[in-house]
Amino acid sequence: MKKPILNLSFIIAVLCSVALALGKASASEPATILFLGDSLTAGYGIEQELAYPALVALKAREAGYNIEIINAGMSGDTSAGGVRRLPWILQRKVDIAVIALGANDGLRGLPVSTLKENLAAIVSQIRSKYPNCIIVVAGMKLPRNLGNDYNKSFEAVFEEVAREHNTEHIPFLLKEVAADPSLNQPDRLHPTSDGHEKIAATVWLTLEPILSKMQRG
Repeated sequence: MKKPILNLSFIIAVLCSVALALGKASASEPATILFLGDSLTAGYGIEQELAYPALVALKAREAGYNIEIINAGMSGDTSAGGVRRLPWILQRKVDIAVIALGANDGLRGLPVSTLKENLAAIVSQIRSKYPNCIIVVAGMKLPRNLGNDYNKSFEAVFEEVAREHNTEHIPFLLKEVAADPSLNQPDRLHPTSDGHEKIAATVWLTLEPILSKMQRG
């Protein structure tokens, strides 16, 4: 019996098909989104699957994006705590990082200059480990009873960090949520599940264009 003769053009076509398939598989790897925050990110008082990071993930998947999330929210955490925790968190590759820290710094009246240094250190740590990571700094506001001068300096620091370190910026994480009793738990500080829906919508306005550019070109 004669051995079959392999057609060179057929072999090349098969190899090209395999290479194309591998390329598509690589391109379809999920983008990992890190949410580094405090109790707002952790979903204090509600189930974690109802907290805004999980709701953002749901929006992304419904829109056809291939993503995974890391919810690194810790109740009571400050910006200094975020700096300390970050090396361990960054053991996983991160493609997008949402920094949502600072609320507890403000509520404790900690120096705004220290908050700025810590946020900058977080940005630097992420970029040192993952230079192509897209970073989003989420802004925060404080209750009016903490003093006008302190409040102004505090609220300005997030935009300053975003501008000086060339990151994306969400002006106010709790837009349309803060001070609304119907969207907050009895402590008036932590959102209900409905409040987290609003936060997710706010965050999604910034993340969707990033994901679109990253995964659809």
